[in-house]
Amino acid sequence: MVLVLVTWCAVLGLVVGSFLNVVIYRVPRHLSVISPRSACPSCGAPISARDNVPLASWLLLRARCRSCHERISWRYPAVETGTAAALALVAWRLGLHPDLAAYLVLAAGLVALGVIDAEHLRLPTPLIAVTTCAVVALLLSASAMIHDWHRALVATVAASVWFGLFLGIHLASPRALGRGDVRLAPLLGFSLGWLSVGAVVVGFFAANLVGSIVGIALMTAHRLERRQPIPYGVFLAIGAGVAILFAPQILSPWPGLRGLTG
Repeated sequence: MVLVLVTWCAVLGLVVGSFLNVVIYRVPRHLSVISPRSACPSCGAPISARDNVPLASWLLLRARCRSCHERISWRYPAVETGTAAALALVAWRLGLHPDLAAYLVLAAGLVALGVIDAEHLRLPTPLIAVTTCAVVALLLSASAMIHDWHRALVATVAASVWFGLFLGIHLASPRALGRGDVRLAPLLGFSLGWLSVGAVVVGFFAANLVGSIVGIALMTAHRLERRQPIPYGVFLAIGAGVAILFAPQILSPWPGLRGLTG
């Protein structure tokens, strides 16, 4: 049963990833994600249905546009396979539980936000708002289905704490933390808080640990200046993923913290 669910979510992830490529390209440019139909960014030729099959079309076309033969960016299959992997891992971790839909939406939203932040150093407010509304609504529905409003209460507190903390850091040092990160904080706090207090703790520290390691590595390689901004949203997304998938295992060596995992 788990294998079937994971496989189904992986296939769903390929399809969702194809749509996320549209979102990633158009949202930062303030374009509609609905129309017009997808076209080659080099020659403008509309992409036919046969050339729009997730991953398979990129491979069959050998990463080149059928019309102008310009190379198709590796980002397109990377986003599709990355989304497939993210949704499959979430399904493996949560199983067929009422909260699964919420975390599938969260995973897809974080993929799009992370890639946009990496490319443009910004987190679009509309995308954060849509993802937040969908995830919160789905998790509240899950609380109602399992008659567990304690999770929703903890999630609300966690969202408030993350927002207050991130807002305080932003006001104290706007260069250290952008407004997009502040807007993203409640979504992550609520999502991780619904799982457990431990997930909130792991998500926060994992994001900052990964961000610090990557930042130091880039500065050591002279690819990042000390005052140069970094896409912190990428690391927040990674931290959230680590917490969702592995928070109980990470906290298990510390008996005093085991109670935080649920």
